[in-house]
Amino acid sequence: MSGTTTYLELSQDDGSAHKFYEVTVDGTAVSVRYGRIGAGGQLQTSSFPTAEKAQAAAARKIGEKVRKGYAPAVRGQRAARPVTRRQVSSAPSTARSTAPVLWRFRTGSAAFGIHIDEDRCWVGNQAGDVFTVSHGGDVLARFSLPEGVKCLVADDFWIYAGCDDGKVYDLSSKLPFAAYDIAADVDIFWLDIREGVLNVSDADGGLTVIDHEDEYQWARRSAGGQAWMVRADDRGVYHGHQSGVTAYAPDGSGELWHTRTAGGVLFGWQEDDSVYAGTARHVVQRLSKATGAVEATYRCDTAVYSCATSPDGRHVFAGDSASSVYCFDTDGTRLWKLRTGGGSALSMQYHDEKLYMVTTDGSLVCVDASEAAVAAAQQGTVPVARDVKSAAALPTYTPAVSAASVATVSEPPAGGVVVECVGSGGRVRVHVVSEGYDRSWYVQFPRGIREVGARYVVDALHPAQAGFYRVRGEIRRLV
Repeated sequence: MSGTTTYLELSQDDGSAHKFYEVTVDGTAVSVRYGRIGAGGQLQTSSFPTAEKAQAAAARKIGEKVRKGYAPAVRGQRAARPVTRRQVSSAPSTARSTAPVLWRFRTGSAAFGIHIDEDRCWVGNQAGDVFTVSHGGDVLARFSLPEGVKCLVADDFWIYAGCDDGKVYDLSSKLPFAAYDIAADVDIFWLDIREGVLNVSDADGGLTVIDHEDEYQWARRSAGGQAWMVRADDRGVYHGHQSGVTAYAPDGSGELWHTRTAGGVLFGWQEDDSVYAGTARHVVQRLSKATGAVEATYRCDTAVYSCATSPDGRHVFAGDSASSVYCFDTDGTRLWKLRTGGGSALSMQYHDEKLYMVTTDGSLVCVDASEAAVAAAQQGTVPVARDVKSAAALPTYTPAVSAASVATVSEPPAGGVVVECVGSGGRVRVHVVSEGYDRSWYVQFPRGIREVGARYVVDALHPAQAGFYRVRGEIRRLV
């Protein structure tokens, strides 16, 4: 078997899997390449004491995949998964004053994903990098994911990254992992997640809903394509596309309302009682979640790429295609327009009198949005923006892809929670073994390291209202 390559694919008719697995043996080295069909994938190489042991290890890997449904194939015969890169342009701003930027972090690639919480800022780019940055502008860590990041979403304090490989990665633990694997025929545009239920909007105007165990729940096709908005709460799923915003019942039982917006929807935001749609025809429109009625319109000067609000909805912010950022009061009165100083804002979020934006040049920008800072900026006085740099020894985390890539322990550490992989209905699921937990609940857990009978130790498990547990902290294999 020395010097040989075995190439396998798993491509299911329902689109739930579309991936390859390639094993190459060269003397005492075994290389494994894997990923979605049509992509370069990820590569891992292991060395063994003898060629015989390398051959045996390769045979085991191939056997495991064949038992899971993979079959021999010819590379290139199946089409790659559709992936749309958002095409945007950014013109110079016509605003007379520049926004009071406190700091700027250049990620190195075009970026759309942003999430801001109490502890840190998250930014993801098309190179597959996700960085965490302190509110003061210090880079804390980096996650290196296999494909470009479409968006970042949060479910309580769990953070997920939706990527071009069709996977949604949980970044909340020390070991990031693929929590969802979206059907191969879905060209992902945007995501939202609530209590473990993932909502996916796509290029064709489709909406797909998947539960915490990565199992299909329901899907709908809205009236327009290019669906760049999806937001969800306990009352509905709000789907923004070229023909407006359509609201569906959370269980998929029917359409609640449809509102045609002034232009195709390019971005969406939500508060408790309203959803906000930024459109190609220069406006943000606030819609009632109850009825879909347009409650207010916020007029910009060019197409709106992103929008956000202060927590109480008192102020509405927007970023346009001409490198400007706006602020309006709740009834639609424009309070100010300023230059971003670094391209157009593709996503944004307000937190604690600061507006965080990711721009067309791949930068995460922190703007002082306090009344005093903006008033000073309008008079020409702005702070000198700090150019944030990554540390040379920045901690970098990559997803777990096999049990061999996980640290092992012989005894559970104090306070650790033991979970076990079990076979159920043809799938490998994870149950809690430790006392004090509902053992009928499943655990959202990395698929790449699930093996029937294997036990793992995690730092903590937290219950979700949907009846499953989420992992917090480190994952180690119990041997």
